[in-house]
Amino acid sequence: MASKGIYIYGIVPNFYGTTHFQSLENSGVYAITFENISAIVSDRDSVHLDFLDRESLGYLLVHHQETIEELMGKGFSMIIPMRLGTIMGSKEEVIKILANGHDLIIDTLKKIEYLTEIDLAVTWADFSITIKEIAGHPEVIALKEDILKSGEQLSQAHQVKIGMLFQAKLAEKNKKVELKILEALSQHCVHVKMHDVMNDQMITNSAFLMNRNKKEKFEEVIEQLDDEFKGLLNFKLVGPLPCYSFYTIEVKELNQEQVLLAKKELGLREETTESDIKKAYLEKARLFHPDTQQDNGDEENFNRINKAYHTMLEYSVAARQCSDEEVISLAKEKIILNLTLVKIKE
Repeated sequence: MASKGIYIYGIVPNFYGTTHFQSLENSGVYAITFENISAIVSDRDSVHLDFLDRESLGYLLVHHQETIEELMGKGFSMIIPMRLGTIMGSKEEVIKILANGHDLIIDTLKKIEYLTEIDLAVTWADFSITIKEIAGHPEVIALKEDILKSGEQLSQAHQVKIGMLFQAKLAEKNKKVELKILEALSQHCVHVKMHDVMNDQMITNSAFLMNRNKKEKFEEVIEQLDDEFKGLLNFKLVGPLPCYSFYTIEVKELNQEQVLLAKKELGLREETTESDIKKAYLEKARLFHPDTQQDNGDEENFNRINKAYHTMLEYSVAARQCSDEEVISLAKEKIILNLTLVKIKE
């Protein structure tokens, strides 16, 4: 029997009126509050993303995004999405996330107060025309003619060579069009993030972070680009959306044994500071770094020290989220209290 958990969709500020939160009633979601922020959650079976098949993962993604966008429709315009699949075991664990990440969350909410995301996918309207154009490229034709002139039969190796040139020229053409589109649109947004294209027909798959009042101007530029390319391209806009591509909350549970091992590797005392951690790392790294110890450089030990350093950096951030004290405790009984790290994936 699957265990029950609390699924977190996103985090909102509490300055919304009572009506907003009342609108959550009978919607399948509810709020868990800490001070001036709330996590919007639902009760559901615990799942691990690594154990889900592709269809189940796709269903979860759609449900996750639709729920967040429904919250926006209810008036929660400021919402920081949670990483897909974040499930906690109890209300207390959700509150711990809100408490540990409080300052970071408040800072992020201020950043996104007037921002929204628009996603744009651009494809060739008739890809067969594009394929014919690339097939008629002078370099592609010249390569085919050289092969024929050689008197050799068209082998699989020749086909691969032609295919690689064809692919390179298509990528070159797509990139040229993409840059033109991004150049026209980027001046109307705060930031742009590129996502992987799905196939050769897709020219760009981009996310734009912009002020909400720039949306109409952005759409106007899209129309101008459509006219300029004379219908050769399909423009698909999705949004306004929460800032999925730019600000998503992640929770990382650190490993106590790894923290203790990192402490030992760096030779740290039970009470330390971030400057102590950095100093210990630099001293150890000099002993093994290939660039400073050309005769005695030890890449394996250097990588081990580097890993310990990054483990301690994460732990120090998590510890400071739990306490304002500059001194960081590395006592075993204290470490277990500081293993929940809340961060923003930007």
